[in-house]
Amino acid sequence: MVRVVSAPSPAILPAPVSVRRGAGRPVRLSGAVRIVAPRSLGSEARWLRRILEEGTGWRVEVVDPGDADGRAPTGSAVVLEVAAALRRQSRGRVAGGYRLEVRDGHVRVAGDGPAGVFYGLQTFRQLLPDATLRRASVTTGSGGRPAGAGPVVLEPLVVEDRPRFSWRGAHLDVSRHFMPKTFLLKLVDLLAFHKCNVLHLHLTDDQGWRLPVDRHPLLVEVGAWRRQSSTGHRRERRFDGVPHGGYYTKDDLRELVAFAAERHVTVVPEVDMPGHVVAALAAYPVLGNTHRRLEVGTRWGVYSQVLNLEERTLEFCADIVDELCDLFPSPFVHLGGDECPTTEWARSPKARALMATEGLASVRQLQGWFTKRVAAHVTARGRRVVGWDEILEGPVPDDAVVMSWRGVKGGVEAALAGHDVVMAPEEWLYFDWAYRDDPAEPLAIRGSTPVEKVYSFDPVPPEVPEDRRHHVLGAQCQLWTEYVPTSDRAEYQYFPRLCALAERIWSPSQGASVGDDGVAAYEAFEPRLARHLRRLAALDVNYRPLDGPTPGQSRKWR
Repeated sequence: MVRVVSAPSPAILPAPVSVRRGAGRPVRLSGAVRIVAPRSLGSEARWLRRILEEGTGWRVEVVDPGDADGRAPTGSAVVLEVAAALRRQSRGRVAGGYRLEVRDGHVRVAGDGPAGVFYGLQTFRQLLPDATLRRASVTTGSGGRPAGAGPVVLEPLVVEDRPRFSWRGAHLDVSRHFMPKTFLLKLVDLLAFHKCNVLHLHLTDDQGWRLPVDRHPLLVEVGAWRRQSSTGHRRERRFDGVPHGGYYTKDDLRELVAFAAERHVTVVPEVDMPGHVVAALAAYPVLGNTHRRLEVGTRWGVYSQVLNLEERTLEFCADIVDELCDLFPSPFVHLGGDECPTTEWARSPKARALMATEGLASVRQLQGWFTKRVAAHVTARGRRVVGWDEILEGPVPDDAVVMSWRGVKGGVEAALAGHDVVMAPEEWLYFDWAYRDDPAEPLAIRGSTPVEKVYSFDPVPPEVPEDRRHHVLGAQCQLWTEYVPTSDRAEYQYFPRLCALAERIWSPSQGASVGDDGVAAYEAFEPRLARHLRRLAALDVNYRPLDGPTPGQSRKWR
């Protein structure tokens, strides 16, 4: 059976800059397909060969254009190239642009670089039947033998596209609930499918430490496990009595980084300090202000215990930064810095003496002093510091990136001061919030953030003047996991809200014709999203249906 994909496709997500009907003859893809790519695009070509062979049963061959002696490829072919013209066009813009053309028997994907080619291939995948997204061909011949996917005919089409922002990300907290490595790999694949390019991995907090550190082995031997976890809402003060924990080996993290790099995703590691450190203090009480032995946190919320400000503690933090830099090639290292109580410092004679020595007028300024010291070590390792917007309360390192979570105000303030910003406001982009205030929804920290609200968010607030807008690098969603105990539940919280965010941070701005609530744009987006959910089903994503959770997904509020 021949499956014909008409053009232009109305369901490409995120929406490209332009899609138009092309000229020439259609493209027929069937049992044997060649990928023509130079060696510089070998990684992208091998990735495409692998996913096509898995999902279609086709025989796919990768060939170098030089092997054809300059002759045009014959037969079914997907041609990959980096185009000098696109590279010139991308100067002064965000990299990652591409042009996809379907005509005269070939699919040609040209990018302004390897990442642009990769994003063009993700669009190409959306032109194919949904079944080709599966891990194995679902078509069988007589006698149950695999027959491969039937021929696919693509009508002539031209897609021209480029990203709006350079930081297109998703955050995952693996401290409150440990998530298996297999889920991290799946999440990276899903981010790449939606043309997102950052996985922000929150590795440590009061309730668990997931990062091995050679010089401080007790961090995972003790800090990776807690005795029990809160259950129900935090205010109920109930516990499940079940130990929980885990950590990633160094090879696990190296595998994740390599897997992500192949898909043009950067893994940005976060270690929270000087607050949210109870798991570290349980392992090494000497790092605390009272030296009192603690257990790894079992309840949710903010703990009063913080790191002391002694030199040996700063050396400990430098060791952590060194491990992060050795494991993660990301140009960014996230130091957290949010929700840091100052009660212990106010009571500490050593902290008060430090204030006098450094000429600090308030206890709150001690956090800025701490951040400056640790940030200097990050900079010495050739990386940039990222911190939640609380770092604006102290001296901010010149090249630091401010992650604005308490609304957009911090991001506006940072951009006006000349700092780069990633928008992550909880009201729009905290995906641990419920979709709706509805007892049919699973238990959540609060609500509600429906898909249409996510889609209404613009990362560049009107308060940011034109000459400062380049400081807004982009945006990302956050998934804190106090109420997200499993990877299936994480997928539910992410999708389809992440689809809406992906379009807002990739596609062109909606423009002035759209109301502040984004309703006009969402009405055009929703039919494409409904179509896109079939792709998520083929990719085995536990997404939330647009009309509400299935009975199996629901759980009454308790």
